[in-house]
Amino acid sequence: MDDFFLNKVVLVTGAAGSVGQELVRQLLTLNPAEVRALDNNETELFFLGERYRDSHELSVHLGDVRDERKLEAVCNGTDIIFHAAAFKHVGLSEYHPFDAVQTNIMGVKSVIRAAKRQGVEKVLFTSSDKAVHPTNVMGTTKLLGERLITAANLTTLKTGQRFASVRFGNVIGSRGSVIPIFAEQIRRGGPVTVTDPKMTRFFMTNEEAVRLLLEACAMACGGEVFVTKMPVMRILDLARAMIALLAPMYGWDPQDIPIRFMGVRSGEKLYEELLTVEETVRVLETERLFAILPSLRGLSGKVQYNYKGLVERTSLLKHYISDQEPPMTIQEIKHYLLANRILADLDLRDRQESVSGRQHRHLHLVHEAQLGLGVN
Repeated sequence: MDDFFLNKVVLVTGAAGSVGQELVRQLLTLNPAEVRALDNNETELFFLGERYRDSHELSVHLGDVRDERKLEAVCNGTDIIFHAAAFKHVGLSEYHPFDAVQTNIMGVKSVIRAAKRQGVEKVLFTSSDKAVHPTNVMGTTKLLGERLITAANLTTLKTGQRFASVRFGNVIGSRGSVIPIFAEQIRRGGPVTVTDPKMTRFFMTNEEAVRLLLEACAMACGGEVFVTKMPVMRILDLARAMIALLAPMYGWDPQDIPIRFMGVRSGEKLYEELLTVEETVRVLETERLFAILPSLRGLSGKVQYNYKGLVERTSLLKHYISDQEPPMTIQEIKHYLLANRILADLDLRDRQESVSGRQHRHLHLVHEAQLGLGVN
């Protein structure tokens, strides 16, 4: 994979988001000719450009994926597109469905049309586990985005252009995710709000998500939906693990932080799915990914889906669903949060002045663990 991006011009949409920024960071280590960062968030795009101001390989572009003319101009001379721009919040999408459609469906259409006109070699679309049996607007738009990408691939078999999707679970610690919400609730002394004690989710770190996104891009033959393998957490256990780690940092006894159950919100599921039963019959498996082959094989039957490290017989005999996978224990969640420095970016500095000497010691030990010096 390391040579796949060598001297390539790569466009990242949604480059100022959590996944987009990590994608830019990792791409710049792979010796591309240029990484083009596109986003409509002026402030975050500015800071992204400042972070890499000494890099000659990065260019930043202010624009919206719904603006097809802008996209086509940025796509000129591009070899690869990672389409990460999205309207991703389930609740907001329920209240603003037209905006979700404009970004998550019409935006995908604009990327496809611009890529086709400019002869882009490969387009990878970032989808979501919420696209499987969707119960909300966001998931429905992501499912349609996947179908648009697969359909686009069918029309470019003769040109050699390739379109594929990657289906993620929850990126732990990303903006708007449950981690900063729980952290702020713990800082205030609670309550920590959990929708339902049975709720489970697939999780992965930003770094893991992007690494697999890059791997899928290098592998893609066209039309597939790649599914990343990832661990499962109960949201209640995640809340308990965070209370144990963070409450002393903010001067609270973990026993004094209450948990309140709020009930499932509109459009939410108690579990998440990454594969349907129907999809399991056309799945290939590698060490870290599942590849769902296109259902319209009559049109894409000439494509040879041969991947390096292919598992001869897939271990997946049922659909991939979070409440049927073994969840991490609370202790495993603590280790996961610390080992991956998930809590390291939380703004604790202005809270430390009110922390007692004993609590300062706890803070020091946790930061040691975050730095890999030991986990108690």
